[in-house]
Amino acid sequence: MRLSTSAIALCVGLLVNHGAQATELPQRWVSAGGALSEWVSALGGESKLVGVDSTSQHPESFKGLPSIGYQRQLSAEGVLSLRPQILVGTEEMGPSPVLSQIRSAGVQVELFSAQADLPTLQGNLQHLGKLLGSEPQATALFQGYQQQLEQQKAWVRQAQVKQKAPGVLLLLGHAGGKPLIAGKDTAADWLLQQAGGHNLATHTGYKPFSVESLAGLTPDVLVFADRALTGDAARAALFKENPILASTPAARAGRVFELDPTLLVGGLGPRLPENLVKLSAGFYPAESAKANIAP
Repeated sequence: MRLSTSAIALCVGLLVNHGAQATELPQRWVSAGGALSEWVSALGGESKLVGVDSTSQHPESFKGLPSIGYQRQLSAEGVLSLRPQILVGTEEMGPSPVLSQIRSAGVQVELFSAQADLPTLQGNLQHLGKLLGSEPQATALFQGYQQQLEQQKAWVRQAQVKQKAPGVLLLLGHAGGKPLIAGKDTAADWLLQQAGGHNLATHTGYKPFSVESLAGLTPDVLVFADRALTGDAARAALFKENPILASTPAARAGRVFELDPTLLVGGLGPRLPENLVKLSAGFYPAESAKANIAP
């Protein structure tokens, strides 16, 4: 049976349209995890976002988007009410049964690694760039990021020629109460190392702060990140709820620095390099003064 020219054209058109639909990039995004959401924005995908989780607070424009709650405690109803085509997050996102419900509803769920290292970040950006149709931009962003970290590393090496790496403790808390000490294999530990500090905590992950945990430790610097308070209020709450910290060399010397807690969520984010510079300035004040860097 011979088909007419118009029939052939119709079949070809249907095939082309089907192929286009199969490869069409998702246009309605929900993102969970501060760093990952920031990369979506940096790659030009912010206009596609219809919702973010509570840890996604930068840029400021995110605060105008609907919230799906905390990344580890998502609800299927909350996410699906936004009619997303895709949900992106790290392995910190959950719980797993909720993610299964969301997948069953036809939403594409993409999980990224929150591991704090450059190879992981490179893989995440390549994957994210592909999903957004911004692969060249993702490559360029990673190269620029890597260059900033190399410059940071060179500065730290130069500073350590004249000054020993300070012993540091990083405390993550909520209104000062019961902070967690950041140990090895955490984004906080990676950040301290990159800034030129020596993390005095030897455990893995995060563990609750106690008088016993401070025994034998003499931190030269304290870094705190509070999930409820900022500035002087956060600093005051930390020492009020944990008065033993006031006796540390760090507190007596006034070497106590605040860190935005959202920098520690979702892997390495785009704001980390500039915050590393500020931390390094606090770790090596003499060298930062020469370089005219403000902590």
